[in-house]
Amino acid sequence: MVGSITWEYARFVICIAVAVLTGVLAQLCFWVGPIPYTFQNTGFVLAGLLLDPLNAFLSMALYMLFIVIGLPMAAGFRGGIHVVLGYTGGYIVGFIFSAPLMSLLKRWYLGRGRKLNELMFTEYLILLLLSLIAALPTYTLGFLVFAYHALGSEKLFSWALKVASSMGISLDSKLLTLFIASVLVFIPQDILMDHVIALILARYIYEIALYRGFDLS
Repeated sequence: MVGSITWEYARFVICIAVAVLTGVLAQLCFWVGPIPYTFQNTGFVLAGLLLDPLNAFLSMALYMLFIVIGLPMAAGFRGGIHVVLGYTGGYIVGFIFSAPLMSLLKRWYLGRGRKLNELMFTEYLILLLLSLIAALPTYTLGFLVFAYHALGSEKLFSWALKVASSMGISLDSKLLTLFIASVLVFIPQDILMDHVIALILARYIYEIALYRGFDLS
């Protein structure tokens, strides 16, 4: 009974810690336009690697709640319901679905008994590819919400056109232009930086948990 309570407490602590860490990583950003490059994706991948699907979901839901109640945990130390309802809010809502999906994909791939700190390099690469699949809800909602706002905003759409033009891409489709600006340009950094950092942190945290007597498998 005591062991069960202790394990539940450990999951609770990790759940909150990842939510807070996501808010901290959101401030590591640089603005190239209305959508900032941030390290927030690290949060949902880390939640999925360390927690079961339900707690991964709750961790990112808690992060969104922090923003909604006004804590400055979105990029640029922003907070408030207007952030979630704004043109970048789709990404924040998407984390709630990406985190449990990452957890499900990790459990499917590793199965029972395989530990994060014992994997081969190629297995980490596969987890990295799975993290891209897990990011699909975030990219989808991020794109849809941004497109909704940008189609009614000359400023946002003009920025999207500049992004596409800077990549040497000229499209007649407004939606494809917005997809490039709101999703495509962010994928390389997300995968090669955010998701790699999450894998490294997950392995480190997993080893600490094992040392403390908690198996996060």
